Amino acid sequence: MSSLNLDDFSDLIERPDGGVRRDAEARRERQVVPPGALGRLDDLGEWLAAAQGAVPVRPVEQPRVVLFAGDHGIAALDVSGRPAGTAAQSVRAVLEGARPVSVLARRQGVPVRVVDMALDCEPGALPEDVVRHRVRRGSGRIDIEDALTPEEAEAAFRAGVAVADEEADSGTDLVVLGDVSVGGTTAAAVLIAALCGTDASVVTGRGGEAIDDLAWMRKCAAIRDALRRARPVLGDQLALLGTVGGADLAAMTGFLLQCAVRKLPVILDGVVSAACALVAQRVAFRAPDWWLAGHVSGEPGQAKALDRMALEPLLDHAVRVGEGAGALLALPLVRAAADLAAELPETAPAADDETDGAAGAVAAAAAPEDEPTDYSGLD
Repeated sequence: MSSLNLDDFSDLIERPDGGVRRDAEARRERQVVPPGALGRLDDLGEWLAAAQGAVPVRPVEQPRVVLFAGDHGIAALDVSGRPAGTAAQSVRAVLEGARPVSVLARRQGVPVRVVDMALDCEPGALPEDVVRHRVRRGSGRIDIEDALTPEEAEAAFRAGVAVADEEADSGTDLVVLGDVSVGGTTAAAVLIAALCGTDASVVTGRGGEAIDDLAWMRKCAAIRDALRRARPVLGDQLALLGTVGGADLAAMTGFLLQCAVRKLPVILDGVVSAACALVAQRVAFRAPDWWLAGHVSGEPGQAKALDRMALEPLLDHAVRVGEGAGALLALPLVRAAADLAAELPETAPAADDETDGAAGAVAAAAAPEDEPTDYSGLD
């Protein structure tokens, strides 16, 4: 019998320090630029201070991009802009520096880590550090079968927890979370529709490769069929991930929850990370306090999930490429907020009112009194 109890996360996860946030707000009110003049940067700086438990906030010095990778059997229905089973090609491109996330990360000096959970390729085709957490080769076709066995779902979830611990122990102070998958947005849409109680058409988007109308209709039908399989297990989040999620999504959910336990802030990328965050919120309602929504991906499912978690995206540049690129664009904004909160000088303290009053009294006592007016001549 499994020893994994997801309810433990609800007890382990605390909110960011409210007292520290109030101290950060008070400090912001004393700075030379008026409060509110920096817009959301004020809120970001205060959020980061609370997450760090420090005033002034520390700079973000060791961020990392973490991408969970996997192939999804549902892609065999031609619901993606890329052929089924080809996510490993994208992983190699990321590692070789040929993807948008690679370019952005290189320019910002941020390391990228890829974690293979269910790529449909031989393990020897990728570096050992990439594949060492792999649970299986490809996830099941969720419209007709489970994505994972219960044992695989637990193993994937535990792998995500382990990766979060590895990052926290290595000194990572902020994570940009994304995915590298084929068919992942379909599985994500099923999770979101199931948890939000909506119809398939409400959450079906066109993915990073902008599929055509026929592919969109096939995707919508696949999500509808998978939703029928998801509803009976809605009360068990691990079973839900195993039924209609996938190894990469289960790992991302575990990763997000353990990051919240370890007080490690995370910037979410697109619909896949949003779906995993929504599942994680069902497990521990305080967990979203540790996450930021990096950007608007254009996927309707992402918008639905973020609205349910009350997370407002930082950017809206219509970036839908996935792989963490959109969230990584938001990292300079977060870093800027931390720098401004920490380095803007405070205004000089106003003179003490009591001191001013005492000085005025002394000056009045020292001044010569006016001569009395003689009114006797008016009689």
